[in-house]
Amino acid sequence: MTRCLLISLGLLFLVSCGSYPKRNGFQKDALQPSNENLYFSNETKDYVYKANIEVYGKTFGGLFIVKKLGDNKHRVAFTTEMGNKLFDFSFENEEFSVNYILEELDRKMLINVLRDDFWVLLKSPLEVEGVYSQDNFLIFETMLDRYPHFYFFEDEQLKKVVRAKGGKGKVDFLFGDAEGSTAKQIQIIHHNIKLKINLKSIK
Repeated sequence: MTRCLLISLGLLFLVSCGSYPKRNGFQKDALQPSNENLYFSNETKDYVYKANIEVYGKTFGGLFIVKKLGDNKHRVAFTTEMGNKLFDFSFENEEFSVNYILEELDRKMLINVLRDDFWVLLKSPLEVEGVYSQDNFLIFETMLDRYPHFYFFEDEQLKKVVRAKGGKGKVDFLFGDAEGSTAKQIQIIHHNIKLKINLKSIK
């Protein structure tokens, strides 16, 4: 009886600790050298979104603006519709800097989460750790900030990114109504903290 219980617990442990691809039934595909995310890649364009950010039980609305300034260099700002800054960040290669952040949002944990989330939106190309397929999706596995991220492409268009930890999806990045280098709708949904970002393109 004890032996059966130990075997059952062992099997349960193996299943619970399975990788994200195994848990979701991904099929191995031919390895490819890089993963290209074309969103926010046009240096001649200002990307402007009507934004809604829900965090710590509060909601902030306004405009989310992204400008590509060069190779691996972006400026990201969030303002009220009247033009008052809520935050202003710079990304260059592996460097991140806070140019401004509203005192109410100036918490190290939140800044780190926003930094990691926006890296996912901006960074490209990315080294590929594994390639999989599932239904109509081609899925690239990439490591970002120690965590595996899975990029779901359908008809060569990026539709979704999942940040995984412990074999489970922790953050979903959803892209809709894509047109060239612009995803007209973007959602970032965290499953382990109360943070949700909704972006709708207006330019």
